[in-house]
Amino acid sequence: MSEEPALFRQAVEALRSVRPRPEVELAEVRAPQRLAPWSFAFSAEANGPADEVATGRLVLLHDPDGEDAWGGVLRVVTFVRAELDAELAVDPLLPAVAWSWLTDALEGSSAKWTALGGTVTQNSSARFGDISGPARTDDLELRASWTALDAELTAHGDAFCELLSSTVGLPPVGVTLFSQRQSSL
Repeated sequence: MSEEPALFRQAVEALRSVRPRPEVELAEVRAPQRLAPWSFAFSAEANGPADEVATGRLVLLHDPDGEDAWGGVLRVVTFVRAELDAELAVDPLLPAVAWSWLTDALEGSSAKWTALGGTVTQNSSARFGDISGPARTDDLELRASWTALDAELTAHGDAFCELLSSTVGLPPVGVTLFSQRQSSL
């Protein structure tokens, strides 16, 4: 392919400028090559106050010719996975709550977006026989994508980091959980 389009370069630089809170780590990874002419990705991991861990991936897709389904030329694709307690995993409201973490994060950022869609899945797995690991695991998976209306994707990256933070139960920045307070005695 030819040289990267300026719009794509600007969008990638905006994503590279994201500075997540200390509990969230981002790392550039190889992006899928066949979904769009241009792509960029990073993986993420968030650590919560009670040793919860969420992992995720944010992928930027760019097609200078646009895609009818996208309604634009820049598409942001996310995936987040987190382990759950067994009792939380069976909560019928969990998918709606998890989706609200994403929509709240996007709406709370200055991101300009449209065409949001996705799924929330609750998974439970039981191990049998000689497979090592816990007898049962429960997790949540959120897959979503939306069209960015401009190349200023810093807010989109911030919203993704906020989604990861919510998934592991981190309070908003500046708020301290009672269990995190240090005693002065």
